[in-house]
Amino acid sequence: MAIFSVYVVNKAGGLIYQLDHYAPRADTEKTFSFPLDLVLRPHDERVVVAFGQRDGIRVGHAVLAINGAEVNGRFTADGKDVLEFLGNPANYPVSIRFGRHRLSSNEKLMLASMFHSLFAIGSQLSPEVGSSGIEMLETDTFKLHCFQTLTGTMPIRCELFDQNLKLALEVAEKAGPFGPGS
Repeated sequence: MAIFSVYVVNKAGGLIYQLDHYAPRADTEKTFSFPLDLVLRPHDERVVVAFGQRDGIRVGHAVLAINGAEVNGRFTADGKDVLEFLGNPANYPVSIRFGRHRLSSNEKLMLASMFHSLFAIGSQLSPEVGSSGIEMLETDTFKLHCFQTLTGTMPIRCELFDQNLKLALEVAEKAGPFGPGS
């Protein structure tokens, strides 16, 4: 069991701590000739693959770099629009690096508060009296666990918490999915 990320959310739904604990998947870089055999579209201020998969490039992967220069959202390092640049046959052959984009701080805040809202709704709609809300959300690709403190509050010192959390994550990964000895 790998732990990818930890979010600490207060009772009001505010994100008070977040840690990414994973090595990002390897990016895929490929040289293309004109015309590009992938369909690219702008999505959430990024250029992503909308159609066409090949050589490790998947739908949803974002354009991270063009010809070795990092891409910032929808623009190249020198300020050109990525889609316009890739639409010009004079710019080919072109090397494009694709991969999963990292979440921005704002997206992490939105995810934390959105999950808190779902948790609160689940607590109120549950037929069980005194339900504690969502304990686990499971999909095909991940499991999201929700743990609560007994008091509902969490007075912490961030430096100490960060060190102890990283240590706890390492121990959990070594223990495996069912604990030590399984």
